[in-house]
Amino acid sequence: MYTFKSRIRYSETDSEGKLTMASLINYFQDCSTFHSEDLDLGVEYLRREHLVWVLSSWQIVVNRYPGFGENVLIGTLPYEVKGFLGYRNFAMTDEKGEYIAKANSLWSLLNTDTGRPASVTQAMMDGYTLGERLDMEYAPRRITLPGEGITGEPIVVRKHHLDTNHHVNNQQFINMAMDYLPEHFVVRQVRAEYKKQAFLDNVLIPYVAGGGDRYTIALQDKEAKPYAVVEMTMYREDMTGLREE
Repeated sequence: MYTFKSRIRYSETDSEGKLTMASLINYFQDCSTFHSEDLDLGVEYLRREHLVWVLSSWQIVVNRYPGFGENVLIGTLPYEVKGFLGYRNFAMTDEKGEYIAKANSLWSLLNTDTGRPASVTQAMMDGYTLGERLDMEYAPRRITLPGEGITGEPIVVRKHHLDTNHHVNNQQFINMAMDYLPEHFVVRQVRAEYKKQAFLDNVLIPYVAGGGDRYTIALQDKEAKPYAVVEMTMYREDMTGLREE
């Protein structure tokens, strides 16, 4: 597993001094980016090859949210490649080596000229070492949107939502969805399914369904076709989503 060390910064915490979900996702994204850059398979390589990795789905399970100043280790492990699809685990552990969070993700490799799927290159096959996937409860990739819900105020995509691929970053979709959770809802699992890319000035219309310990938020276009569907589950004593290794 590729890893890097960090310390939880004040700017990454919430009003309780705990790491935010957005910051956790950023740590995971940074880890995979560092991994690719260290293999010379990063941003510039993809640009030269007219390729881009687009996230298709996330499953993130949090055991606890670390506090300001804690030392953490962030890791990532690619474990399977199928044609244009790449599967990758992530983890954050504390100084005792105990899991703070685990994640599973599915990525699609696209040709930036055509927008169509592209096979993983030989350089990628040679560079990335596949390992055994992490032990966790793997949820289905597809998310079913409940039939009854409410429509929120439209969100216009601004420049700060975009990443180097000039589309809305996957973390930004989750951040938007979290605005529709009730107060004191502590997220222990996020599942996100990404349907299509959103670009500058696109209008996202939130559709919010659920209640209790689970909410599903779809960020849709004007024809009710989703850009992303995000399901968030609150912690229950009988469901952490993590198992001891």
